[in-house]
Amino acid sequence: PEPARPPRLPPAPSRSPVGAVGARVAVPAAIGRRPGETFRWVVRENPPACLNDPSLGTHCYVRIKDSGLRFHYVAAGERGKPLMLLLHGFPEFWYSWRHQLREFKSEYRVVALDLRGYGETDAPSHKEDYKLDCLITDIKDILESLGYNKCVLIGHDWGGMIAWLVAICYPEMVTKLIVVNFPHPSVFTEYILRHPSQLIKSGYYFFFQMPWFPEFMFTVNDFKVLKSLFTSQATGIGRKGCRLTAEDIEAYLYVFSQPGALTGPINHYRNIFSCLPLQHHEVIMPTLLLWGERDAFMEVEMAEITRIYVKNHFRLTILSEASHWLQQDQPDIVNKLIWTFLKEETTRKRE
Repeated sequence: PEPARPPRLPPAPSRSPVGAVGARVAVPAAIGRRPGETFRWVVRENPPACLNDPSLGTHCYVRIKDSGLRFHYVAAGERGKPLMLLLHGFPEFWYSWRHQLREFKSEYRVVALDLRGYGETDAPSHKEDYKLDCLITDIKDILESLGYNKCVLIGHDWGGMIAWLVAICYPEMVTKLIVVNFPHPSVFTEYILRHPSQLIKSGYYFFFQMPWFPEFMFTVNDFKVLKSLFTSQATGIGRKGCRLTAEDIEAYLYVFSQPGALTGPINHYRNIFSCLPLQHHEVIMPTLLLWGERDAFMEVEMAEITRIYVKNHFRLTILSEASHWLQQDQPDIVNKLIWTFLKEETTRKRE
């Protein structure tokens, strides 16, 4: 049976659509008052120890023959075990899957990737190199380069968008699909056109079409926007969640404070319209959609609609107290739900 649906909570006043977008792209009012502090940002020279924690796995690299790009990933679990491939969101990197790397390595070869343009993965200089077609092909090529022809594919946020598209375009490569806080892409494009509130929450998609200025805004006040995304009342992990430690925050600051480190990630959004709407929609493998209901950027109604595009067993679990950063916010619950889904028979029909 499906897990019991938690009761819905009334939206908190601080989580208005305008507040959500503001936290992601707003110009701090401090520019006029303290310009010296506002325009100060520090490149972190040394990675915090958590990024080299051996319990998370081994840092590895793979070069893709066709594109020539070198991808960085962290792998845990024995080679030869079934592959679990993890795709992070924005503004994140492989470390957002730290709780899952530890959890699933007992039965899987768990690979947490740095997507094209992120972290230690190569970052092509032209924005055209970040079209969705390229990002989808990256995952196919990486899978093959790792010596696998199929995997359990898990994606969060923007990585969830890529995961949906890989599952649609290369269904033979995905045994089970797990997406965290991102609806089926067709649901997203259709819903956003009919619901101004979601259009406002997704305002940063349009803001990111501008050259250079979005990158600059993330550096203001020593990456205040980046820090607030994970910690503020409006968009961050709540009181009952597994809040990021100071060292976790430093890990993010280390990665995104490097020169040019924000351009690749934002270039993903500069090509958002390159293959939408989709020509093909159906997802044919068993699918789990996990959703934090207190997501400041995605309305939960899209999660419910997504089931119409999944032509197999579909399970939706909505966590009422969880934020957008679900796999970091509620790792124990998320891991338990994933285990349950993975151990279910793949022949079960859609519920």
